[in-house]
Amino acid sequence: MEDVAFASYIEKKHFEPIQELNKQEGWTQLVERYKETKQAWSRSTIAYVMLKNEEVIGYVRGLTDEHVTLYICEMLISKPYRGLGLGGKLLNIIQAKYPTARMEMLASRISHTFYEGQNFRPFYGYRRTYEECKS
Repeated sequence: MEDVAFASYIEKKHFEPIQELNKQEGWTQLVERYKETKQAWSRSTIAYVMLKNEEVIGYVRGLTDEHVTLYICEMLISKPYRGLGLGGKLLNIIQAKYPTARMEMLASRISHTFYEGQNFRPFYGYRRTYEECKS
């Protein structure tokens, strides 16, 4: 889509629309943990939104050391804009900014086919929350 722009995250303009996308997607933990999610966005080294007519239609948030590892924390494209190549384009823009870094992320059972189509390969990993480490 030629009328879609990619822009750096600006808290005052973009956070509420990002949270609305999270809500629509059912990513309730990001919505419920409002303060922590907002802080995460403000401290992320990768924070971009996708805009169509100034409306946020997608985003990506991640962390990088700029040379070895680039980790995508969340990426979300609004449902009406999926399947148009926008997610792949967004990932390629980010990868081009950090060409020596490997890009890593977690995927859901639903999204794994998208990432495999973008030449990502599965890898094994672990996860725990702060609450889980207390037991």
